[in-house]
Parts: sequence; structure tokens; C-alpha cells
Amino acid sequence: MDTVRLGRTELQVSPICYGTWQFGGDWGQVDERAAVAAVQHARDRGVTFFDTAQGYGFGVSERILGRALDGDLDRVVVATKGGLRMDGDRLVRDSSPAWLRQGVEASLKALGAGHIDLYQVHWPDPRTPFEESAAALHELVEEGLIRHVGVSNFDAGQVRAFPGAQTVQPPYHLFRREVEDELLPYAAASDLGVLAYGPLAHGLLSGTFDEHTTFPADDWRSHSPDFTGEGFRRNLAVVAELRRFAERFGTTVGQLAVAWVLSNPAVQVAIVGARSTRHLDLALDAVEITLGPDDLATIDSIMSAAAPVTGPAPEGM
Repeated sequence: MDTVRLGRTELQVSPICYGTWQFGGDWGQVDERAAVAAVQHARDRGVTFFDTAQGYGFGVSERILGRALDGDLDRVVVATKGGLRMDGDRLVRDSSPAWLRQGVEASLKALGAGHIDLYQVHWPDPRTPFEESAAALHELVEEGLIRHVGVSNFDAGQVRAFPGAQTVQPPYHLFRREVEDELLPYAAASDLGVLAYGPLAHGLLSGTFDEHTTFPADDWRSHSPDFTGEGFRRNLAVVAELRRFAERFGTTVGQLAVAWVLSNPAVQVAIVGARSTRHLDLALDAVEITLGPDDLATIDSIMSAAAPVTGPAPEGM
């Protein structure tokens, strides 16, 4: 698989990044052997970029990723995130210098790594000035524990206010496009690396759901308004129309969705968190699809019937 440069960093990465949120337990029960096999299959298929987070099970996802990449960590790029912690039974934002340092040390241990290629603040913390968080991460860069600093779930104004951010990881998919207004143009103008997460709209664009789909109680989608009610049914009809359009390319709606994300010139990487090797293979094949202006216009027309999709936030997990 060809690689791309991630913004103004020197990191050369695959345009598909394997995401590991699903290993942390928020998507239901985890089969660790299957998870390890999926990571190793991604590596075998040419994926050189892997994304995880301290908050994905507080060490669980990172430990699985580190185990799967054992002996290979120096030949791939690993991104992780910090700035979330548990306060009793609540997940809260905490980007204080002390917690970020503790998070980096915990992530290094869980991954079994000597350094972290890209460390990202997971969500903006309104209680900690961005300058303090950035200064703490700069110290960790100086110490060699992390190499690059990024942010996740930040809007354009927040990215501008975070000194030294080299990358941004926003939610971006066909049902959620607000980042096109300010964030992506700012990223392109500033040569920020963009890692878009959720290109399959958390499964909605996989083409495998119907009006009878339900989710286990320990899957965050079971209590999300994005996956219930009239809005969900409306969006299933949109996905069906997208599927018919995708068939013209001899491809799947999921591949079309990933190709659409990568068609934006401001986006270098799409993060895909496939659980099975088959679904991963489908996503990887999306890099071969080229969408022209007429194709993009047709997709826009289909999406005009969609209901808004918002996605999760820490306070709702």
C-alpha cells in the first residue's frame, strides 16, 4: 500500500489507519484472540498506521495492540490519545499536565513501547488552559517519550488555540460533515495532518443494518439516538440508495463511504475499526476507488434526504 505524509510531520503512513476503539469494551464483548488476529492481518495487508487511546478500556485496547504488534512496533506508526479519566463511574475530561504525563507513562507500559509516535489530546478540556496541556506535551517530546502532538475532537478555533498541534482527528463521514466548514480548510491551509475517524458512521454505512437491528446493552449504540427511531429508519433508506449507487462501481457502500472520506484533499487518513478480517479487506480496497466530480455530486444529492447524526461524547459513554 502506498503511504502519505501526515501533515507537516515527517511520518509516512498508510491512508487507512486501523482503529482499535472496539477493543476497549464500548462496542460490546471483546474476543482478544480475534482482535490480535485482525491487527496482524492489517499489518500483513500493508497497514502501517494504528490508532488507539488510553480511554479505550484504560489500557485494554493499548495492551491488545501492543501484543499484536510485538516485534513490529519500530516498523509501524502508533498513535494514541489521553486526557480522559474515570471519576467514580463517570468518564471525564482531564488534560491537566499531571494527568497527561501519567497517561503517557501508562500508554507506554500498555503498548510495550519506548516512545509514542503521535500523542493526541482526546477531547478538549474546558478546565485546563490549552497552553498548559501543550507545554506538558512539549516537555514529553523533549524527553523523547512522544514524537508528535495532535488533538482529537477539536474544532478549528480550538486547534488554533492549541500551541504545537501537528495533527487533528475529527469525526467525518457522509452523515456528519460540519468539519468541512472551517476545520478542514484550516487544516489544509496550515498543513495539519488529518486522521478522520468514523468513516462508516459507526457501522451505519457498513450496509449491514436494517430496521430490525439491535445492539447489546454494553454497546454504546444501544442508547444512542443515532441508531433508534425515525432518524435511524430514514438513514437506512439513504444507505440503501448509496448501495445502489455503489453497485455501479462494482463495490460496496462501505467502500464507497471510505473512498468518499479520502477524496477530500484535506484528509490524509481514514481510520477504520473493522472487527473482522473480511470487513477490513473491504475497507482497504477502498483506496483503489477514485470518485470524480459527477460522482461526488450524485452522492451529495442522495445525502440530502439524510437525518443528522451526531456520534458519542465522553459524557454520554
